[in-house]
Amino acid sequence: MKIYFENVGFFEKKRIQKIFNKAIEKTNSGISDVAIGVKFVSEEEIRSLNNGFRNIDKVTDVLSFPMLEIKEPQTLNEFESQRDFDGLLYLGDIAICTKRAKEQAKEYCNSYKRELSFLALHGLLHCLGYDHIEKEDEKKMMELAEAILNELNIKRRKNV
Repeated sequence: MKIYFENVGFFEKKRIQKIFNKAIEKTNSGISDVAIGVKFVSEEEIRSLNNGFRNIDKVTDVLSFPMLEIKEPQTLNEFESQRDFDGLLYLGDIAICTKRAKEQAKEYCNSYKRELSFLALHGLLHCLGYDHIEKEDEKKMMELAEAILNELNIKRRKNV
């Protein structure tokens, strides 16, 4: 999996890479030669993106911009014809507001590492076709996210 990072530190890059590789494996997405963009942004930037793309003029924690119209449980194999010139299947882009992540880490009694990891994974799952509009879909998405993070030993705990 190729990840195009912007404004993301070295250790966060390594952790997000591991999380995304595990997510691709656990979702049975079918292929691993995929690409995605991940950018850490300010409150101003995420608010602007949220307003511009969703017509919601407020700060949020994470935004996903899927490039494929995947409807879970579809696999990525169904999108083979949409590979780019490098042979990669581009899933989309994820923007994460680091300030909001810090606030939520305190609010949910998580570490900042855990909150960033959850938000990055949440964004990827949206790009893979998962959603949380319906209660049943939300339960499935949250259970999958928890399973992936727990398997990588990124567990909920008191702030550190």
